[in-house]
Amino acid sequence: MKLPIIAYGDPVLRKKTEEIDADYPNLKQLIDDMFDTMYAARGVGLAAPQIGLPIRLFVIDASPFAEDDEYSEGNASLNEFKKVLINPIIVEETGEKWAFSEGCLSIPDINEDVMRPRNVVINYLDENFEEVEVELSGLAARIVQHEYDHIEGKLFVDKLGPLKKAMLKGKLDAISKGMVQVDYKMKFPTRKKKR
Repeated sequence: MKLPIIAYGDPVLRKKTEEIDADYPNLKQLIDDMFDTMYAARGVGLAAPQIGLPIRLFVIDASPFAEDDEYSEGNASLNEFKKVLINPIIVEETGEKWAFSEGCLSIPDINEDVMRPRNVVINYLDENFEEVEVELSGLAARIVQHEYDHIEGKLFVDKLGPLKKAMLKGKLDAISKGMVQVDYKMKFPTRKKKR
């Protein structure tokens, strides 16, 4: 089932999230719904706060970037980088910071260069609650870092300089009011009607 994506300005996007356990209600359905929602919006990652849930969970499918990069887990293609990350913890971020244009399903029509470290080590539970620790680099690391920020109550626009933030303020305010055209369901903080 496709769920509405929460738009910029909603307080849930700024909450530090809570860990969950294997007894979390309807977790398998929630994960399936998150993938359905992400695919419908043509995203590569979706964090639980983006559908209104302040829990430490996000899903990733980096296959749209398959031609652009490889990730370090067995040097496989991003085509195979589809993951469910429950209660993740970034253990380490290393390497030179590099810029890449990021966007966000909660902040449609805004893409900006964001600097992030090239490598990340992340520890998490998969959908079977098996512990995994993996080192990622390049776009795989970046996607994980972006989604991890969501469960920490941070957004990619927080990483921009003051001048860039000031230039985007009008667009961000418009998004929070629902004054944006998207082809997926969204829920806007200052508007009751769903689209």
